[in-house]
Amino acid sequence: MTEAGRAELGAFLRARRENLSRTDAGLPPVGRARTTGLRREEVSYLSGVSVTWYTWLEQGRDIHPSRQVLDALARTLRLTVTEHGYLLSLAGYAAAQAASSVPVAVAPPQVQRLMDALAGSPAFTLTADWRIAGWNSAYAALYPGVATVPAEDRNLLWLVFTDPYVHDLLPDWEVTSSRFAAEFRAEAGPRLGDPAYLALIDRLEAASAPFRSVWASHDIEGFASRERVFRHPTAGLLTLEHHQLVPSDHPDLHVVIYTPAPATDAAARLASITSGLLPSSSSPSVLPPHSPSERSRSDSLNERSISRSLNEHPTSRSPSERGESKGDA
Repeated sequence: MTEAGRAELGAFLRARRENLSRTDAGLPPVGRARTTGLRREEVSYLSGVSVTWYTWLEQGRDIHPSRQVLDALARTLRLTVTEHGYLLSLAGYAAAQAASSVPVAVAPPQVQRLMDALAGSPAFTLTADWRIAGWNSAYAALYPGVATVPAEDRNLLWLVFTDPYVHDLLPDWEVTSSRFAAEFRAEAGPRLGDPAYLALIDRLEAASAPFRSVWASHDIEGFASRERVFRHPTAGLLTLEHHQLVPSDHPDLHVVIYTPAPATDAAARLASITSGLLPSSSSPSVLPPHSPSERSRSDSLNERSISRSLNEHPTSRSPSERGESKGDA
């Protein structure tokens, strides 16, 4: 394990220990609680691990726990399947997901074509560290700021916690933002010690008090397709199903797709802001990665194309046309 991995493993164990009551662990209550959660001695006793060994784990010492020890701790701490897998990955026992030999900065052309073919369904592509690497026109209609936000800020987690437009777009922002942080932590696992991840977390902790709070909880949650509600300034309330696809030849990418939830009017509401839009040409996937001037010209052309389309559909005017700020994630 790396030093950062050991530190994360120790902090995760401590957070889960402090979040578990004696009753949850099958121990009798003892008057007024002296500490939050279980004591280290209680965890070690229930897990069959020495107090010293468990203490060293929480302290991030350079030791190598066996799979059996980690499984025992997972049982004692009542970890979910996702949390158990996360613990194993931090210790190096979970098989690491294969990644492309060359890091992908923008969505490959075939992935961009897939998103464009989805027409009225907002879709975007995430890299392993949740940078937005591509999107379709429907997503640009849902979140107009995606094409204009600075490249260093075009990160889903950053936008969720720092963009006022995104905050307003998510009626249940507190719940949704916490879930995003838990999902990001679960996916990142041992990579949290990588420079790109450390830089992102440092920036978020400096910029967002809510992020500092949820990140300190060390909550873990696996992704699951579910409904998400958006409060779009033009289309109104949109209830959409959130899905993820992983390209087999680029397992380090996730294609996120929003489709209208059944038994709702989301399809009609989405159509009011997406009908007539041209395939997105502002996605970074179709731009030379080292040519800012080419990117600028392409962005300008796409903005004019979308503007003409929206002028034909007055009810579809995006917030950016009214001078409002950025958008949803």
